[in-house]
Amino acid sequence: MAILSKIRDRSMFLIFIVGMALFAFVLDPSSIQNFFSSTKVNSIGQINGEDIDREEFARQVEAYRSQSGGKATQMQAVNAVWNSMVSEKVFQSQLEKAGIVIGEKDIWDAMVALPQIQNSPLFKNEINLFDEEKLKEYIANMKDEADAGNTQAWTNWLATERSIKQNLERQAYSSLVTAGLGASLEEGKRDYIYENTKMDAKFVFVSYATIADSLSVVSKDEIQKYLEENSERFKPVATRSLKYVKFDILPSEADDAEVKKKVESFINDREEYSNAAKTTVKIAGLKNTTDYEAFINDNKSDLAIDNSYKFKNQLSATISDAIFEASLGDVVGPYKENGYYKISKVVEILQLPDSVKSSHIIVPYAGTTRSTSNRTKEEAKKSIDSIFALVKNNKTKFNKIADEINTDGTKGKGGDIGWVRKNQAFSPSFDKDFADFIYKNKTGSIAVVETAFGFHIIRIDDQTKHEKAVRLATFSLLIEASEETENAIFEKAETLASNLADGKEIEDLAKEFGYKVQAAVNLKPLSESIPGLNNQRQIVTWAFNNERELNDSKRFDVDVAGKRGYAVVVLSGKTEEDGLVVTTDILLNIRPELMNKKKAAMIKEKMKGATLEEIAKNTKSIVRNASSVTLASPLLSGVGNEPAVVGAMSTLKLNELSDKIEGKKGVFVVLVTKREVPKELDNYDNFRKSKVVRLKGRSYQLYKVLQEAADVTDNRSKFF
Repeated sequence: MAILSKIRDRSMFLIFIVGMALFAFVLDPSSIQNFFSSTKVNSIGQINGEDIDREEFARQVEAYRSQSGGKATQMQAVNAVWNSMVSEKVFQSQLEKAGIVIGEKDIWDAMVALPQIQNSPLFKNEINLFDEEKLKEYIANMKDEADAGNTQAWTNWLATERSIKQNLERQAYSSLVTAGLGASLEEGKRDYIYENTKMDAKFVFVSYATIADSLSVVSKDEIQKYLEENSERFKPVATRSLKYVKFDILPSEADDAEVKKKVESFINDREEYSNAAKTTVKIAGLKNTTDYEAFINDNKSDLAIDNSYKFKNQLSATISDAIFEASLGDVVGPYKENGYYKISKVVEILQLPDSVKSSHIIVPYAGTTRSTSNRTKEEAKKSIDSIFALVKNNKTKFNKIADEINTDGTKGKGGDIGWVRKNQAFSPSFDKDFADFIYKNKTGSIAVVETAFGFHIIRIDDQTKHEKAVRLATFSLLIEASEETENAIFEKAETLASNLADGKEIEDLAKEFGYKVQAAVNLKPLSESIPGLNNQRQIVTWAFNNERELNDSKRFDVDVAGKRGYAVVVLSGKTEEDGLVVTTDILLNIRPELMNKKKAAMIKEKMKGATLEEIAKNTKSIVRNASSVTLASPLLSGVGNEPAVVGAMSTLKLNELSDKIEGKKGVFVVLVTKREVPKELDNYDNFRKSKVVRLKGRSYQLYKVLQEAADVTDNRSKFF
């Protein structure tokens, strides 16, 4: 009944809407479809009148993030996919006009030619040659997997195809344009003269720095007028500015002491009641346990066990002495390190080299890591034993057989693995059995060793000097804020947000409570990063919401570099696309320019005189000399690069005083005393060719030009 009542209350409004729609239909029947159409809602933008579907765009964004291994942020993926789509549409449009089509065969041929395809073991036949049919079979299997619901691999493959097509389109259009670039012999001659005409001159130079900045202050109105006169150079864009207070969720002193106490309780044995045993049981502490991995896991250490060996210089300076003075079985700690409280037990002490040089012969078998072999483990063991008998005392045979049967990067190197540092050897990415053999045996040792990759014959070729090393079992707990501490911080953030909602000023509240107000100025619609908060797209999206008004505020949960907290944010400034705002970036660009204009006018007033000497006297400067200056290298001695001044010199009459010339670093008056034109050549073809090369070298600018010329509507900020 309540719904019907509301409909009755708004009946006149509904009649008006329907009436307007019918009136539009009478004028244009298609307009009624547009009136209620959701097409625009689902369009991420338009390129030359063609909509970009929102759902398809979102799929490509997710595929891009997947291909990046999750390293790309959402906005990085959004921008990459958008740029890719714009590029694709822009070049397609040009290719259609030129009558050029990139077909499926072109894409397939380019794909097959890729080194990663040609060299992949997946696509090689029995004689180790690339087999196109195997590639086709691989693609068909991916398609079947996608049809069965596992779409990830297929989506990535389609993205690869799309990328190849876009590259081919770029290459085709660039080649087409490049082929049309040329230069005449006359242009070659002009370049030759341009580059080789030498000029001698005398000049007076008065630097802009001789006028104090305080005498050339630029007003806001002058800046605004300059922006309006140069609207093409400074295109307006919507911006938002924020002020915020950040509340970090950090542990209190009480939290710190509690974590330390808890870690300390794991050193010695303790008694706990067991529900399973219905009695009190004794639980071994780190000091008495022998199963260190189980201890670390069962007691829920915040850091996994590290079985690597450490030299003294690899340990924290605060704990290294205590560790290396401890005996086998001793427990050191608790100690604080990198935000954790830790206790460490010395479980092994030995002498180890820092680096080992070794060689190997490998015989893999079915099921071992990266193996494509069909031989059984027994067959592999029999094979490696027979090879060992041949090579254990014969280095030449070892190298020869390694080159014959190894399939890894040591093939062709006599099985030489090279130098491996201890950190690498005992890292998760290196095989533990291989590392144990080369580090715990002497130089010259050779033996059969089984690893995750199969059976090896490993020979230790060389080792660096041995040093004392230890292996530790370390239990760690993160020092983090308790629930009580976090609630107190949350209450502070909420109180600030509530006061702001009541109309109070953030600066006044910050002063009252001792908070630090930070600012983010002139954020763009697609901005993701906020100074001091890192990537916080949620806040930017909130700031650009159509309903947002100046001084609106909100509390946000934030995570900055893995540290949680709250940010209480106020919208302090906003401009729309139809209003050009004077941003910090714009000021940095144009303020010096406008100040120099004012300084130039003041300097010109002082530069009076009929000769250079008189001008120098009136400006308290000197007459300078310039020798063999060219347009190709417009450097003036004692001043620097001044292309505008040297350009003016090329047109001045000899021995006539120039007008006052505004340069990059100051104002000049010049007198050209000599102009030496290079002698004519029989042929200017080399210079013509050089000009063509320079022109073709600028083909990379094609996309930027085409993009600027395209009709692009960008709605990304409304959806992401």
